[in-house]
Amino acid sequence: MPDGPTVRRMRELARETGMVIVVPVFEVEQSGFYYNTAAVIDADGTVLGKYRKHHIPQVKGFWEKFYFRPGNLGWPVFDTAVGKVGVYICYDRHFPEGWRQLGINGAQLVYNPSATHRGLSSHLWRLEQPAAAVANEYFIAAINRVGQEEYGDNDFYGTSYFVDPRGQFVGDVASDSKEELVVRDLDFGLIEEVRQQWAFYRDRRPDAYEGLVAP
Repeated sequence: MPDGPTVRRMRELARETGMVIVVPVFEVEQSGFYYNTAAVIDADGTVLGKYRKHHIPQVKGFWEKFYFRPGNLGWPVFDTAVGKVGVYICYDRHFPEGWRQLGINGAQLVYNPSATHRGLSSHLWRLEQPAAAVANEYFIAAINRVGQEEYGDNDFYGTSYFVDPRGQFVGDVASDSKEELVVRDLDFGLIEEVRQQWAFYRDRRPDAYEGLVAP
């Protein structure tokens, strides 16, 4: 995957712009082994690693179990030029366990690249990620595709945003009908401030959570 055409081009752009880039791709590990994956590229163009989507939906318009395998690389957090970055892809966001594991692993900012449409989850879009940011005390970048699907009836509603550890939007939410570049300054010092005020990690009870991982 580091040598695929999409990732190669994004590595060039990362070097040219000095940006850290999270790149969602259709990963072909080998014939018949396909993953919904995001590569994380550092500001110097280095591929730091990748995350594979864990939770695979099977609903109208998203019959992903037909072709994607569940992720098997755990919950990596990447030490980038801008901070410690995690990734949680699209449908993953409905599962609180992964958000928490990324926090335990040290994430300061978690990217949630998504392609979700108006009739399916628009009400949840402004609820789930802010709630996850509060519960796990880090920043979340919620990124959604925008526009009409040419070959179907999906209307992707955009409204991408950043949310801070207090659950507050950082600046305005993006448009629901046109592409935008969302640029925000994030104060990672707020993470420690919030964690001192609300010690959710200190007060966890892993000994009481056995049922959460039962089949």
